[in-house]
Amino acid sequence: QVQLVESGGGLVQAGGSLRLSCAASGRTFSSNVMGWFRQAPGKDHEVVVAISWSGGSTLYADSVKGRFTISRDNAKNTVYLQMNSLKPEDTAVYYCASGARYASSSPRYGLDYWGKGTLVTVSS
Repeated sequence: QVQLVESGGGLVQAGGSLRLSCAASGRTFSSNVMGWFRQAPGKDHEVVVAISWSGGSTLYADSVKGRFTISRDNAKNTVYLQMNSLKPEDTAVYYCASGARYASSSPRYGLDYWGKGTLVTVSS
C-alpha cells in the first residue's frame, strides 16, 4: 500500500503561483508512475501531469504546459507541482496519484493509489 497526502492548495489571484506537495509513504518503490490530476466543479477528472520515474518521460496537459512543473525530493518521498501564471480555469481539486503504470483510457488512469485532494481556487 502507498499513502499519498496532498497539501499546498488555497486561494490565489489570477497570475499568481502555488506549489502543491504530495507526501508518499508505504511501498513507494512500487510507484513507477506518479501524477497530478484535477477535477473542476461539474467536470470529469483530467490529467495535469504524469511522470514515469524509470523512463523519465513526462506528460503535461496542453493547458498547463509552460506554466506547471513537476519535481520530486527523493529524500522526503515528496512530489511537488509548481503552478505559475494561474488562471481561473485552473480552479479544481488537485489529486496526487501513483501506480505501476499509467493508462490514459483506464479507470482512474490505471493508477492504484490516490490522495484525498487539495483545493485550488484562482480568483479573477
